[in-house]
Amino acid sequence: MSVFNLGNAIMGSGILGLSYAMANTGIVLFVILLVAVSIFSLYSVHLLLKTANEGGSLVYEQLGYKAFGMPGKLAASCSITMQNIGAMSSYLYIVKYELPIVIQAFLGKSDGEWYTNGDYLVLIVSVIIILPLSLLKNLGYLGYTSGFSLLCMVFFLIVICCFWPLSAQTVYAVPILTFAFVCHPAILPMYEELKDRSRKKMQGVANVSFLAMFVMYLLAALFGYLTFSDAVEPELLHTYSKVYKFDVVLLIVRLAVLTAVTLTVPVVLFPIRTSVNHLLGASKEFSWIRHVIITFTLLAGVNLLVIFVPTIRDIFGFIGASAAAMLIFILPSAFYIKLVQKEPLRSFQKIGACLFLASGFLVMFGCMSLIIMDWIHNAVGSEAHGDGH
Repeated sequence: MSVFNLGNAIMGSGILGLSYAMANTGIVLFVILLVAVSIFSLYSVHLLLKTANEGGSLVYEQLGYKAFGMPGKLAASCSITMQNIGAMSSYLYIVKYELPIVIQAFLGKSDGEWYTNGDYLVLIVSVIIILPLSLLKNLGYLGYTSGFSLLCMVFFLIVICCFWPLSAQTVYAVPILTFAFVCHPAILPMYEELKDRSRKKMQGVANVSFLAMFVMYLLAALFGYLTFSDAVEPELLHTYSKVYKFDVVLLIVRLAVLTAVTLTVPVVLFPIRTSVNHLLGASKEFSWIRHVIITFTLLAGVNLLVIFVPTIRDIFGFIGASAAAMLIFILPSAFYIKLVQKEPLRSFQKIGACLFLASGFLVMFGCMSLIIMDWIHNAVGSEAHGDGH
């Protein structure tokens, strides 16, 4: 169940953006980046688990507080909240734009009807499916839905690989890959619930999950790119829609992806609620009232964000370059350097953590700067195009 939950926390909407990343980097560079990001992510999980043991806490925010006081606690809480809200938004964004197409395929062309309005459908799915699952008290209960979610994504991958024989923005590649591998907010809650808990056992869970996701990501990106080459869009299913329209197989794939991302939202919501709970009342006993209010508020906020979000690429890019970089590179290494006292600063482990920390700042500030420049360039270009008309 832990492997299913962690795999589900890694897997999600990020897989739909990987072919776009490959189209803007080329196959060789993409594979190099994919290997690098997966290794870096696993290394950061290793740092996080070791720090949790040495620091005496299985709560991300508490580790931040022990390391750097309130600024560390807020940095951890804000990064987790920002990353997971971005992740949930990207999942519901897929529901918003893919579910109307599925409904139209079943009912025929019916544009303008309320049941083909993506905004309404997101709200309905959130209330009927996501909210009840999110209100579960323990993350372990979601192991079954996570397993089914992963099966849906495996089906999506198989169809992508089968479609291939039938048929210039590199700056976003690194953030998209970084976004696709973030699962760190869920690591410590899963570690806490792991049966016969040990760092070695949890590391094994992480190794299996990351290896499986690496293979799935590589195959999905490769065959999606080989099918459409440079014509691939930031959201892969949109590209298939233009070519295959209401193909039955593609319709089933849409349903599989919709199921997968919908069932992933509750898994992603758990760490945010834990973070908010910890900030509001870490010493208080569990309260169903507080539990329900926080869950409802988070889902409502994410739904509002999804209704007004411009494009899924901006979510992948911005969150991947900021919060994801914090959770993968910066916070685990900083906590490790500060809290693991038995290793001297000049030891191989501490030097590696320092280099990892520096690379995190490089990735975050480098990608954020380039993405902001790209946004400014596009805004200026749009204004100039408007003036031309």
